[in-house]
Amino acid sequence: MNVLIIEDEIKAARKLSDLITEVDNSIHIIEVLGSVEESIKWFREHPSPDLIFSDVQLSDGLCFDIYKEATVSNPIIFCTAFDEYLIHAFETNAVSYLLKPITKEQVDKALEKYQSLKQAFQSDNRGQSKNISDIITYFSDVHKYKSSLIVNYGEKIIPLKTADIAFIHLQTHSTIITTHNKQQYFYSSSLDYLEGLLNPAIFFRANRQFIINRNAIANAEHYFNRKLIVKLLIPTPERIMISKLKASEFMLWLEQ
Repeated sequence: MNVLIIEDEIKAARKLSDLITEVDNSIHIIEVLGSVEESIKWFREHPSPDLIFSDVQLSDGLCFDIYKEATVSNPIIFCTAFDEYLIHAFETNAVSYLLKPITKEQVDKALEKYQSLKQAFQSDNRGQSKNISDIITYFSDVHKYKSSLIVNYGEKIIPLKTADIAFIHLQTHSTIITTHNKQQYFYSSSLDYLEGLLNPAIFFRANRQFIINRNAIANAEHYFNRKLIVKLLIPTPERIMISKLKASEFMLWLEQ
């Protein structure tokens, strides 16, 4: 398998390369690129790799500028010290998002996920092969989830980043958005509508009353009749209960 690394820090690139080949010595690192400009030029002049490991913040901009300018249909494993780009990453061809410092275990798990996805889509029900773009279409989804919502606060109209949302709660007939810093905003649309706007890799519809952000979760506890109670890092107006029918789905989502 041919792997391309996009990383502007030489030491970090060398460490990542070593980790990748340590996990799988059959992998060939075909190139290490250090900038947006260099990467765009490379993609225009070379055949596509099987997989890309990409830092987000490069010396001359964000890596997302590469994927806007060059045609890249290959899966990408993002490696960054910042979690703020998670939603943006999964609007591209991301199959995994690793937070620095990168460990061997992270690389191993990411490569295992890539191989699992690849094998799952090797053929359709008629035995016809599918290419990697089919995998990307399925897992990144053609639907572009919102990175911001427009909310009203008094006379102000505010673009609220979805990453800042801790949970959304239906209280009586009002939809209330609560941020990680406990700021609250009323929203005119239903939870059903908001659920369709939010990235399911980040947000989970716990029940009829709550949508929760995985980054706001403190823990979950077993409850009577195989239900779960989810506790967040900030107070909630009522207990967040996961039914036994959704408990397995929630646990699978939580470990992604």
